[in-house]
Amino acid sequence: MTQAAPSAPARGTSIAVALCFAAAMCEGLDVQTAGVAAAGIRGAFHATPGELGWFFAAANLGLIAGALVGGRLADRIGRKPVLTVSLLVFGACSLLNGLTGDMTLLTAARLLTGLGLGGAMPNLIALVADAAGERSRNAVIATTYIGMPVGGTGASLLVLALGAEHWRLLFLIGGAAPLAIGLLLALCLREPTRPDGVLAPREAGDFAELFTEGRLARTLAIWTGFFAAALVLHLMLNWLPLLMQGRGLAKADAAAAQVAFNLMGAAGALITGLSLDSRLRRVGVVACLAAIPLALLLLAEAPAEVVGLSLAAGLLGAGVLAANVILYSAAGDCYPARVRGAGLGAAVGATRLGALAGPAVAGVLLTAGRSPAEVLTSLLPVVLAVVLSVGWLNWPRRALGAPAAA
Repeated sequence: MTQAAPSAPARGTSIAVALCFAAAMCEGLDVQTAGVAAAGIRGAFHATPGELGWFFAAANLGLIAGALVGGRLADRIGRKPVLTVSLLVFGACSLLNGLTGDMTLLTAARLLTGLGLGGAMPNLIALVADAAGERSRNAVIATTYIGMPVGGTGASLLVLALGAEHWRLLFLIGGAAPLAIGLLLALCLREPTRPDGVLAPREAGDFAELFTEGRLARTLAIWTGFFAAALVLHLMLNWLPLLMQGRGLAKADAAAAQVAFNLMGAAGALITGLSLDSRLRRVGVVACLAAIPLALLLLAEAPAEVVGLSLAAGLLGAGVLAANVILYSAAGDCYPARVRGAGLGAAVGATRLGALAGPAVAGVLLTAGRSPAEVLTSLLPVVLAVVLSVGWLNWPRRALGAPAAA
């Protein structure tokens, strides 16, 4: 009879994680949908390459602005209302993506979609970090984060089922889902109690706190790690099949390497999150740091055989997504609750800059005549930036500091 009370927070955390995982799936679905919809959009609107470029860039630009504003606003008025409104904006504007009849309006809808998504992303992580206990914080962050690759895989399956020509329907599905999740959040989720026990807007900290009290170096390391990891991740999400075909794989085999990248990436991120809450923390970090350069070299130099290259792609996905989980953990530990939304918002902004840079880097290198293997090996300096950032933040553990008190 005295056991009911302790179970309430656990139930609240489970609801928060489940809803935030579903919301993260929506991001993965949206990112993948935009890529597969490009051919249909080009045919429907006779879009030029320049117009398609703005279509792809618009969501990322909106996401950067939304992440910075949404994270800061959540520190003032609470995670739940900002996350709920962001998901509703994201969903409504994604529906517009599937309904517009003009390329200019479609690009504007993508910008607004990114704005809503940007407001949601830092708060997904901050909300579950606030709700979870210290012993399971990293596991729930990882569980939430892997919703993105799972959602991307779901988009690929939808394309197989519906066909890329039904791109409007893909956007409509991608809009209905966050609308439903936003309504469920409003109805089912309570604002979590922060570690300081304070929810009043006036207690929100100043953005400058990201750089004070010894946080400057850690903040710069977090931004560098997120930017570099996102550059590698989004280059692979956009170019991996073509790079693998350039290395000699058939189209179907190259698609298998992409699936391995996503699924093994999700598994690696979850395993790493669990290890961060255990005595195996250092083992998880070291495994992540070793996996990324090793997998990159294998992708560039291993024989052109589907099993080997798919395993190398999966290992790279596991390492890169695990690095993101470790960086989110570092950001959650680095910033006190009163500025955690702002800190995570800035980190998401750095991620989106990397997402913009990654596909462009591959395009520039291939246009300059580099081979697929040379494109991959040219990423080694970027991978080194990920390794140094993650390693410095996590080794020794004291570099992170204890979770800051408000």
